[in-house]
Amino acid sequence: MFRRKLTALDYHNPSGFDCKDETEFKNFIVWLEDQKIRHYKIEERGNLRNIPSSDWPKHFEKYLQDVNCPFSAQERQETVDWLLGLAVRFEYGDNVEKYRNCKPATEASDDQKSVDPLINLDSNNPDFKAGVLALANLLKIQRHEDYLVMLKAIRILIQERLTPDAIAKASQSKEGLPVALDKHILGFDTGDATLNEAARVLRLLHIEELRELQTNINEAIVAVQAIIADPKTDHRLGKVGR
Repeated sequence: MFRRKLTALDYHNPSGFDCKDETEFKNFIVWLEDQKIRHYKIEERGNLRNIPSSDWPKHFEKYLQDVNCPFSAQERQETVDWLLGLAVRFEYGDNVEKYRNCKPATEASDDQKSVDPLINLDSNNPDFKAGVLALANLLKIQRHEDYLVMLKAIRILIQERLTPDAIAKASQSKEGLPVALDKHILGFDTGDATLNEAARVLRLLHIEELRELQTNINEAIVAVQAIIADPKTDHRLGKVGR
C-alpha cells in the first residue's frame, strides 16, 4: 500500500515492506529520519537508532510530536503514510529542478478526464483513508464513518473558505451604514443617557450576530439536505441507493 511513495524515495524494498513487522518498522523509521526527513541533528538521533531499547516506543511517540504528525504511534498505517508524504515533500524540495520538468507517464484522454473521479475510488484503501483523515484533522473537520462524506465536507470547506475568491472576500473590510440610535427603542431606562446609548449599540450588535447565526444555520441545513438527497452509489454493483 506504500509502494509508490517508497519507490519515489528509493527505498530498498518498496514492494515487500511490512509495517507490522516490529524490526522492519523500526529500521524503516531510522532510515526515513536519517536519509529523508532529517528533523533531528545527527547527535539527537541516538534514541531512535537504539532499536532494541524498551523505551523505543516512547522516543518514537516524541518524534511524532516533534514533526507535528497528526496521528499517534498506535495508528501505525496512517503514521507511516503521513511520514512518507512528509519525506516526499522534503525530497521534492531538495531536488526542485530535477522534478520540475518531469512529465506524467501517460497523458489522460479527453474521455478519461470527463469521468467522475469518485467512480474508481476505493474508499476502503488505507492510503485514501489516511489522506482524508490527515486533511480532516488539518481543517478541523469532524470525523465520519464514511470517508467519502468526509471528503465531500473537505471539498465544500475548501470551495467556500479557501479559494482565492473566498479569501479575498473574507479579507475585505465591511463598511456599515450610519444608524440613528435615538430612533431605536431600548425598552428600559438605566437612568444615564450615556449608558442608554451604549445599551442601544449592544442591542444592535446582538441583532446583527443573530442574523449572521441564522444565515449560517440556513447554509448548514442546505448542505445537510444536499448530502441526504444524494443517494450513495455503489458503482461496482451498478446500483443506486442504500
